[in-house]
Amino acid sequence: MNESPDPLLDLLRLLDLEQIERDIFRGVSRSSLVPRVFGGQVAAQALVAAGRTVPDDRGAHSLHSYFLRAGDPGAPIVYTVDRIRDGRSFTTRRVVAVQHGQPIFHLSASFQTHEEGMEHQATMPAAPDPETLPTAAEMLPRYADRFSDPGVVDRLIEAREAVDLRYVDAPPFGTVGEAREPRSQVWFRTNGKLADDPLLHVCMATYVSDMTLLDSVLLAHGRGGWAVGDVVGASLDHAMWFHRPFRADEWLLYDQESPSASGGRGLGQARIYTADGRLAITVIQEGVVRIPRG
Repeated sequence: MNESPDPLLDLLRLLDLEQIERDIFRGVSRSSLVPRVFGGQVAAQALVAAGRTVPDDRGAHSLHSYFLRAGDPGAPIVYTVDRIRDGRSFTTRRVVAVQHGQPIFHLSASFQTHEEGMEHQATMPAAPDPETLPTAAEMLPRYADRFSDPGVVDRLIEAREAVDLRYVDAPPFGTVGEAREPRSQVWFRTNGKLADDPLLHVCMATYVSDMTLLDSVLLAHGRGGWAVGDVVGASLDHAMWFHRPFRADEWLLYDQESPSASGGRGLGQARIYTADGRLAITVIQEGVVRIPRG
């Protein structure tokens, strides 16, 4: 287990990249459930790198990214930023993450000055009060018998120490063998207050967005996931649109579904709402989802 007295501070340090040249940054990694860099980490770090080259009056409104190679958690990651465009209202940045001389991740992000415009949004779906749901530390030990490795529960809890993530219904590993509607909901917020920097909240949500998005793919087929060992896979691409201001240290509802799986790939799409019903973020991700060969 993580013995740090403040896991959230550790995560914030992870996102606080070292600047080594004008548009070049370096980051480190934390341990993951799988022997590669967690996709949400590299996406969040790349967005940090992009955001640090953008004027403070321009907030991130979208990102589009591709996971190219598995990252090595034992080696630093170098992020190179290209200043593609600085317009009157929009700024565009391209970021390439490199390890061992090879690109492992590519991100394009766009930033915009604040402006007023037309307003409408999808209605927030029904969901229980997050305070009535079990925490990860309360919920995960119930499913210890689903994992062949007895250390998985501790590692799952450790991975969520900085973020309070609560499932509305049983996670995929809780109903192995039972096909369910391809939809999943979780509430999340950081385990502690964050500074008021809007980029920090956007990057924190980016980090969390990769934790559960493909759960709905697994639910449709009664699969438990990578920790159970009945599927293998990895994220392929990840896109996010940031619609309205939000705080990642206040409850956010992550409403996820999978419209399709085919060709060894599964698609997840989601909307993230604030607790008072504002649509804050839209997320879409495709990943490799394969049944292991016997």
